[in-house]
Amino acid sequence: MAILVDKNTKLLVQGITGREGSFHTKQMIDYGTNVVGGVTPGKGGEWVHGKPVFDTVKKAVDVTGANVSIIYAPAAFAPDAIYEATDAGIALIVCITEGIPILDMMKVYDYVKRSGSRLIGPNCPGLLTPGQAKVGIMPGYIATPGNVGVVSKSGTLTYEVVSALTAAGMGQSTCLGIGGDPVIGTNFVEALQLFEDDPETERVVLIGEIGGRAEIDAAEFIKAHMTKPVAAFIAGKSAPPGTRMGHAGAIIEGGEGTATEKIDALQSAGVKVAENPEQIPALLK
Repeated sequence: MAILVDKNTKLLVQGITGREGSFHTKQMIDYGTNVVGGVTPGKGGEWVHGKPVFDTVKKAVDVTGANVSIIYAPAAFAPDAIYEATDAGIALIVCITEGIPILDMMKVYDYVKRSGSRLIGPNCPGLLTPGQAKVGIMPGYIATPGNVGVVSKSGTLTYEVVSALTAAGMGQSTCLGIGGDPVIGTNFVEALQLFEDDPETERVVLIGEIGGRAEIDAAEFIKAHMTKPVAAFIAGKSAPPGTRMGHAGAIIEGGEGTATEKIDALQSAGVKVAENPEQIPALLK
């Protein structure tokens, strides 16, 4: 099994006619993902990589039965794209877009939470269920089917860890990038619950970073509710306070959100914490 996406996923690409949308649509199709169409307002009736383009998400859902949407729209238009997908009843919405203002995302977050939809992102690499579906920008060739669930704030570190797991002969159930912005649709705790409930995920990797308390919340959840072993890596040990490191949410303020604080919390919950990403496979064995 897997979480969130699998061979039954029917994927819709919002922004399919743009450069990034078109490029990654082809990558997802080549991987074997069931891309059923795309949406670009004003370009309905066109075709991209053999897939029909619609003017609205609702029309696309009515025709194709899409149940997952991925958004490649620019930051100025991405919030409206999320609203539209939510209103159309899309069960899972993945937003790759970075640079969406926090105030806009606070409104989007509240809107989606009050619906029947789930949002992944924004500013995330998407997710990958090896051998079944690739929804986003993760390189599919580094992954292999297996029983290790991976959840991460960082796209690049996700790739590094997944590649190390594959090289060690440890396949993955689903690799999930939740995004590094301060306001995101799905957090560590929600992702961990999904992996805990998945019968074929036997071990979990959590990749965090400085800033905020998402990893602290994750540690508390692991201690109270997780029955599966968890290994982790926290990036940003050397980051100076008050300096944003890469992601918008990766900033230490008021002495909170340090790597040391998060590592201590995870270790107290029984999580094995790696000094570098390459150590993860050994910690899981």
